[in-house]
Amino acid sequence: MMVKIIPAAHLVGVLVLLLCCWSWMTAAEYMAYKDPKQPMNRRIKDLMSRMTLAEKIGQMTQLDRSVTTFEIMRDFSIGSVLSGGGSVPKMQATLEDWIDMVDNFQNGSLSSRLGIPMIYGIDALHGHNNVYKATIFPHNIALGCTRDAELVRKIGEATALEVRATGINYAFAPCIAVCRDPRWGRCYESYSEDPKIVQEMTSIILGLQGKGPKKGVPFVGGKKRVAACSKHYVGDGGTTRGINENNTVIDWHGLLSIHMPGYFNAIINGVSTVMVSYSSLNGVKMHANRFLITDFLKNTLKFRGFVISDWGGIDNISIYIYMCFLHLSFLNCLFAIFQIMVPMNYTLFIDTLTTLVENKFVSMSRINDAVWRILRVKFTMGLFENPMADKNLIDELGAQAHRDLAREAVRKSLVLLKNGQDADPPMLPLPKNATKILVAGTHADNLGYQCGGWTITWQGLSGNNLTTGTTILEAISDAVDPITEVVFSKDPDSDWVEAQNFTYAIVAVGEHPYAETAGDSLNLTIASPGEYVIDNVCGKVKCAVIIVAGRPVVIEPQLTNIDALVAAFLPGTEGGGVADVLFGDYGFTGKLSRTWFKTVDQLPMNVGDAHYDPLFPFGFGLTTDPIDTN
Repeated sequence: MMVKIIPAAHLVGVLVLLLCCWSWMTAAEYMAYKDPKQPMNRRIKDLMSRMTLAEKIGQMTQLDRSVTTFEIMRDFSIGSVLSGGGSVPKMQATLEDWIDMVDNFQNGSLSSRLGIPMIYGIDALHGHNNVYKATIFPHNIALGCTRDAELVRKIGEATALEVRATGINYAFAPCIAVCRDPRWGRCYESYSEDPKIVQEMTSIILGLQGKGPKKGVPFVGGKKRVAACSKHYVGDGGTTRGINENNTVIDWHGLLSIHMPGYFNAIINGVSTVMVSYSSLNGVKMHANRFLITDFLKNTLKFRGFVISDWGGIDNISIYIYMCFLHLSFLNCLFAIFQIMVPMNYTLFIDTLTTLVENKFVSMSRINDAVWRILRVKFTMGLFENPMADKNLIDELGAQAHRDLAREAVRKSLVLLKNGQDADPPMLPLPKNATKILVAGTHADNLGYQCGGWTITWQGLSGNNLTTGTTILEAISDAVDPITEVVFSKDPDSDWVEAQNFTYAIVAVGEHPYAETAGDSLNLTIASPGEYVIDNVCGKVKCAVIIVAGRPVVIEPQLTNIDALVAAFLPGTEGGGVADVLFGDYGFTGKLSRTWFKTVDQLPMNVGDAHYDPLFPFGFGLTTDPIDTN
């Protein structure tokens, strides 16, 4: 038998041809998950069939931008990045700075083996509040005073546009906590002490995400919308003595009737994600509450989005969670939550979870359920087709239409608590053509105080350089007649006030900015020298006092000297809304979204309580008619 020897050159040619064919076949391989014409479930199933354990755990991981790079996104298949409060590309970062940063991280994700796009999350609590020159809306406590669910939906829509303008596609909002004690430092993040109002205000989800074709199904309506996040599940507004991250003691009926209704509506409205609370419920950390997260939220309420931990929430369960993989609370957290906001030490989390899966402490079915839900939200958002920033939206940041909407929200949220002494006619609305008026107080010309916490930084700032907007003083000066002399003094002496012969005075005082635990307070007093300013001014001239605060504060001792009293619950950048109602261009319509107590000894005190004896009851608010300029 003859053996024909193939020349080496021919053999090389054959091998090259085979390699070319193999490369062509590989390149031409059909990937259903990349085909937008395929049903979503088929796309998810196809993608998951291709994913390794490492890629699945990467999708369950969320990092802060400060520790994130292109390479980390690519190499670890990280599912999500976030900006915590004040976590920005640089101080006074431009819209372009944000887009460049987010797109760089997204390009890292798209360069990974499977090219799964990331979600970028940010705390857009009252507008796109981390971003310089964004529109800052009133905080939620103020929006609750409007009783206007459609207005709140529009605010969600405007917020989504401004968030998307920076390339970001996920907002950690709304907070649907029911604050039952104003001593809690997050009370201004709550729409009301009344769960019915909180339910109504979940309309903001329809603004953020758009209205889906089917109730109860997560939905994000295109490139001008963002995924929303209802938080903090559940009972965070009911902690003992209002201490942040403390324990909420309540029976099942109370939980369902007070703290849970907002989540019923959020799920009906198709919210994409739910964030778990730092707090405990009857002694059980919510991050480890498998019953309420898995059995109730997922199985009973049929929530179909994904559950995300709060910032480092998994670390709060036990200081030993990484030293002892079998710690029950840690495992319960992993059994319940789908995406973990690490946010810094991602390798330790990834390695720990990998070991738990490999050693059968966490099942692959648990991992697959989490990843399926995360991918479903990403496909619903359209990220596989449109992962990058849309630069056609750049004019949406701080757009005049949004500022006009914020101004409308301000004037509708202001609550008139007193208008004139008993024997006197109403003081408001004020005349614009006065000869000489005094504007006084620490909060009259301070944009930072006006906006409160969660504005540019986590805790908020003082001053007028943090972003763009209109202070109360500027708004008053713009509103009055050009011949009216406006005199500003932050802390005037009473003798000086008496000697100036003012027609009337406007005093703006309140709280300094705060967020979360830093805002927990047992005394709830006006920040110094606010009480003295009220006494010095209102004792000498007719005065209208504006309380700029994140909650009711002690005011009864000064009330007799005050002619008109207005509650302005952190109105945001558009101070013009305050002047609109002070001078009668619009009437006062706001109603208290929470009870105004007499003394802190009464707390907690909510409408319907047996010991209910407020200074101003829930729902109180005087009205005025706009001045007929004709």
